Amino acid sequence: MSERANASVIPFKVEDDAEQGAVAENPAQNQGQNLSQNPGERLHMAEAVRMAEAIVFASAEPVSEKQLTSRLPDGINIAAAMAELQQIYARRGVNLVRVGDAWAFRTAGDLAFLMSRDTVQQRKLSRAALEVLAIIAYHQPVTRAEIEDIRGVETSKGTLDTLMETEWVRMRGRRRTPGRPVTYGTTDIFLDHFALEEIRDLPGMEELKGAGLLSGRMPSNFSVPLPPADPDALTDDEDPLTDIDLEELGLLTPRVTDD
Repeated sequence: MSERANASVIPFKVEDDAEQGAVAENPAQNQGQNLSQNPGERLHMAEAVRMAEAIVFASAEPVSEKQLTSRLPDGINIAAAMAELQQIYARRGVNLVRVGDAWAFRTAGDLAFLMSRDTVQQRKLSRAALEVLAIIAYHQPVTRAEIEDIRGVETSKGTLDTLMETEWVRMRGRRRTPGRPVTYGTTDIFLDHFALEEIRDLPGMEELKGAGLLSGRMPSNFSVPLPPADPDALTDDEDPLTDIDLEELGLLTPRVTDD
């Protein structure tokens, strides 16, 4: 610290050499005594510290002492005011630091890790979930029973729940068949995640083979269905989901009726 900064920690005039020695031995204690003996001056300094805090806090760039001098009341010892403000913030989450001849608030060094950019932890989908997602994408609208028929195995409710939690799959309607099973389809979030403009941009059979996702020795009658042009439009054998349906499916808070 410079000689000027050391001297400016004590903003009050000391009359004799004996008192000056006391300042050198315990400047903090001496400062407190002087402050208590000068309540008016102390109040003036406290207000200046508050003003400096507001100026530095509101600035996007470090604030120079010259700028502080021009904006704080005349006669204020800038170095002393900033030293006091620095002490106030010494143990907080943000610290007042000197940047050249300027001052700025910065995150406390031991908390810097909190400011690192959050990264999304991607959870890998199970093979079953990927299979179900592919079936829904290509065959929508499709019911759970139809998914199981295509896969040849039972599909757990948890698999469908996982896909809906990712917001890639949604309940879209009810099939006009006995039991009125729910139909499933993909969402715009699914398109965005897989960089697709529309559902028909899904890869066809030749593209899937080229990517190694399909065996080159597929049955001759195997085909990849063409997804609907408008996946949001209900088909002739679908009914839209009503509020009652949404309540039954747990997607809508039950209505409270008056007695």
